[in-house]
Amino acid sequence: MAERHPKPYLVGDHLALDFLNSQVRPGGEPRDWLNDGAGLLAWLTEAGAIDASVARRLRRRGEGGGNLDGVAEQARELRKWLGEFVDRHAGREIDRDAFVELGLLNRLLARDDIYRQIALTLTNAGGTGPSRPLQSIQIRRWTTPDRLLQPIAETISDLICNADFRLVRRCDGDGCILRFYDRTKTHARRWCSMAVCGNRAKAAAHRARMARSQDGLSKA
Repeated sequence: MAERHPKPYLVGDHLALDFLNSQVRPGGEPRDWLNDGAGLLAWLTEAGAIDASVARRLRRRGEGGGNLDGVAEQARELRKWLGEFVDRHAGREIDRDAFVELGLLNRLLARDDIYRQIALTLTNAGGTGPSRPLQSIQIRRWTTPDRLLQPIAETISDLICNADFRLVRRCDGDGCILRFYDRTKTHARRWCSMAVCGNRAKAAAHRARMARSQDGLSKA
């Protein structure tokens, strides 16, 4: 039976930033979803980067764990590179000078093995037929475990080329290291999650107001 892993924090509103958020410190304790091959497979599946059937197939191939653990190590190195890149460029537009930093990513993308096929378009839930019965789909050959890095590299390239880096931010929560892509209409998002850091900040602000009020009453 596959090892159970905790649910990852998928709050980045972009898969590349969710990948960056695969290492966190909840309650001050470090947690790394990519600490081994099994964790990498679990994270990729939960994040929707690979299908569960792909994870099962690669898990069976790598029964010893060594190859998958090696790929997890490469994933951690890629995450470190991405974190440094995001820290350098977040909050401003990407310019042409950033190209010189992308050698590692381009070398990884060049290792991909994908092809296209024509498939039937699925009918919608209402049972009516699609407007076009056929569609072109992209398929990746999962020939070796290191192909697991390809969907990550692909989404990182999308972040760099298509996202507005002025809207890539770090959570304002005290001690929180999570990043996110601010897709809100007003671009005023401050927290990784209102249910976590947002509520903590509101509670802290309320306590501060109450303390000031009590202090004012004691001096009256």
